[in-house]
Amino acid sequence: MSRFVGWVNSILTLFVLAAAAAALLALGGPRSSWLDVLSHFAPLYGAIGLLGAAWAVAAGRGPVVAASVLAVIASGFLMLPEFLRDTGPVAVAGSPGELKVIQINAGRNNTDIGRVAAWLNAQDADVITVTEARHDLRDLLVQGGWKTAGAAGSLMIFTRERYLRMVRPELRSDSKLTFVNATYEMATRPVEVLTTHIDWPTRRLARKQMEALEEVVAARSDARMIVTGDLNSTPWSAQLRTLDTSLGLIRRDRAVATWPAQVMGRAWPLPFLPIDHVYAGTGWATVKVERGPWVGSDHYPLIVTLAPVAPP
Repeated sequence: MSRFVGWVNSILTLFVLAAAAAALLALGGPRSSWLDVLSHFAPLYGAIGLLGAAWAVAAGRGPVVAASVLAVIASGFLMLPEFLRDTGPVAVAGSPGELKVIQINAGRNNTDIGRVAAWLNAQDADVITVTEARHDLRDLLVQGGWKTAGAAGSLMIFTRERYLRMVRPELRSDSKLTFVNATYEMATRPVEVLTTHIDWPTRRLARKQMEALEEVVAARSDARMIVTGDLNSTPWSAQLRTLDTSLGLIRRDRAVATWPAQVMGRAWPLPFLPIDHVYAGTGWATVKVERGPWVGSDHYPLIVTLAPVAPP
């Protein structure tokens, strides 16, 4: 038994040391995009640190303690700003002009797209934004009475009423940003809705896409603007914190993990990466933010209910 405990202690110590080192390196994310990639896994570093500390107490093994404390503290530094930041004004349920927004990555390899459509059709939503959208999903939603913006691409906006206009800002040739935007009549005033899909942060293209998104939003921004998307970036990263500051809108979700939603085709109940997000201008108050159920995609839906700051 003592040999087994020794092996467990050695292996766990290596894991905890690796987690502590990764968390400490991730603190350099604001200065290095490569180090910032490590920040996305901050919850894992903290969880491994807590596991190491629990093992040290239960098994009476001391060497793992210092590494565990380092992992927990460093991951805490990465995650704490997300829980301290201002998520904007709030409103009570039933406020005048309420708007229910659903952001979902439908999954290009989803074998049960009818399940996504059935769930979305059953929601009393005002705006549905879909990344990795597909024509079969579009057709099922259109049959349910939804109107589409961006019907030909992999990004789509669905609403019950057709958009008023689509004014697409020009992009720099090197940005490679994909987005769909349209203006709708909502809560008695025009509302600009934009959805996008940013590349993985391990690719240099993601930074250029973020910069282009800032320019696009600035060109169409107003107090009632809503921006959604699968941004492939967590709140503990310097990349997303920079976007939070520069976008001129308020991110309404706080640490709502949406990925992964499945493992080997089955629902996974412990997502740990909050990478789907909803931003809204200062003209909106937040009523509720919640994660939707698993509907066959590798992402959980993100549901945000807003209300005008001033009654319409």
